[in-house]
Amino acid sequence: MKISIITVVYNNEKTIKDALESVLGQTYKNIEYVIIDGNSKDNTVSIIREYESRLGYFVSEKDNGLYDAMNKGIRSATGDVIGILNSDDLYQDFEVITDVMEQFNNDSDLDVLYGNLVYVKSNDTDAIVRNWKCKPYYDRFFENGNVPPHPALFVKRSVYDKVGLFNLDYKLAADYELMLRMLKKYNFKIKYIDRLIVKMRLGGATNQSFTNIINQNKEIVRAWKNNSLKAPLYLMPVRIFKRLIQFI
Repeated sequence: MKISIITVVYNNEKTIKDALESVLGQTYKNIEYVIIDGNSKDNTVSIIREYESRLGYFVSEKDNGLYDAMNKGIRSATGDVIGILNSDDLYQDFEVITDVMEQFNNDSDLDVLYGNLVYVKSNDTDAIVRNWKCKPYYDRFFENGNVPPHPALFVKRSVYDKVGLFNLDYKLAADYELMLRMLKKYNFKIKYIDRLIVKMRLGGATNQSFTNIINQNKEIVRAWKNNSLKAPLYLMPVRIFKRLIQFI
């Protein structure tokens, strides 16, 4: 079974090499690595081209932002399973994809799989700042303030074919909206593995300002409404609480 890993990038010459080597060093052999660059102006493209012969698909052209680029990557991917790794991030070790695909290869009915993630310092990927340890999916998973870590999520292509791609009306919470739509509204077979999947550097778009955090929460509330779902009144307080305890 083939897996496609997608990395979208724009002007990230500092860490793109770490992401590239993290994927290309995986022990699982049947990996298609898809790189979507947003027409970077720094040395990002020249770094990617050093690895181009080992990539499944690479394009550098202007896009309409992060989620538009992710959609482009999903459309370009040909794997049976799709994962998305940000250009600032890296997999915990070189056995991650082998362990992920063992689950899919051993269970043909499995549709969605996710694991754990840690936030690390931007200049030291061994220095853990926040530990996002998830839990198995259950009926009120989202209502209780949970959400899978998106970079640690792996989805069969057939799932995207059924539920659609990222909704570009959301600028900061399109990943949340897609996972809410995917897991809450459909009866897919979902599995959680208690394994560290991704090291994520601090500094994502949402966390760059307090305003972005507020706007993301507004988008999350809108995501429930737009999917004809009713968010509980305690959703935001419990989300904040669960985020805070990840720092302990």
